[in-house]
Amino acid sequence: MIWLWCTRVIWALLPVTTGTALSAATDSWSSPPARTAELILWALWAVGLFGLFAPRPWALTLLRIVAPCAFVVAMLSVTSTGAASAVLALAGSGFAAVFALSAPVAAATANALAYGDEKRFTLRVPMPLLLGPIPVAVLAAGLGATTGPLLLADGRTLVGVLATLVGIPLAALVVRSLHPLSCRWFVLVPAGIAIADPLTLTEPVLVPRDHIASARRTTSAALGEEALDLRLGTLAGGIVLDLSEPVEFGRRRGRGNSEVVEPNRVAVAVVRADAALAQARTRRIKVA
Repeated sequence: MIWLWCTRVIWALLPVTTGTALSAATDSWSSPPARTAELILWALWAVGLFGLFAPRPWALTLLRIVAPCAFVVAMLSVTSTGAASAVLALAGSGFAAVFALSAPVAAATANALAYGDEKRFTLRVPMPLLLGPIPVAVLAAGLGATTGPLLLADGRTLVGVLATLVGIPLAALVVRSLHPLSCRWFVLVPAGIAIADPLTLTEPVLVPRDHIASARRTTSAALGEEALDLRLGTLAGGIVLDLSEPVEFGRRRGRGNSEVVEPNRVAVAVVRADAALAQARTRRIKVA
């Protein structure tokens, strides 16, 4: 809770920490695009602040787009302002991005929708996506949502209309594509452990407590042929559930295809793996 409030304060101070640098960056612009850019920045700041005060999975998705874009904008503005303003803008936007994208904020968005006596732990963003596709998607969403309005404000009507007609749907598509990453959870429930992962499973699966022979940490890539590996290439935070009885999982196989599997063990990559296992132990789940 303290971390979440620190994030809110840092984000609320963004207009103070970055305002001078951003204002200097648009000084040479004509009035309409400068005012449009100002409105866009205020809107994005308000979206992020609202998401932090009303943490939900959709808020995490928006923060994962808005926070990096805010840092990139601050970086682009530093050449137009003084050294002190540049350092303040980079520090303010950098801290805001780091805090907004942190594990405690992600946990708050997940547990805001928790039912009764359950505890949700977010799954790690797959490393292969984090190293390429996600940064490109975030950049595409930012450019798609802002380029058209700025061109229209600058009087370039034809190209502005085209950029808006293409960019806005593209940004919406990117947001929709990234949102499943905010809904991936390792959930401790009274009956056992539930795994919700729309990237790899057709629906959340409950693994009953009496079906879990042990829960343990792992950093190994090899789990055996009959194991269900949901880590998607991420070894950090690995947790393996060894099953004493089969549990049915609906596993996604490409777009629109799926299969039912009954593995002898299941592996997931959890953001706070040690804390998850410690909580599991208190719920009478066998932890190796």
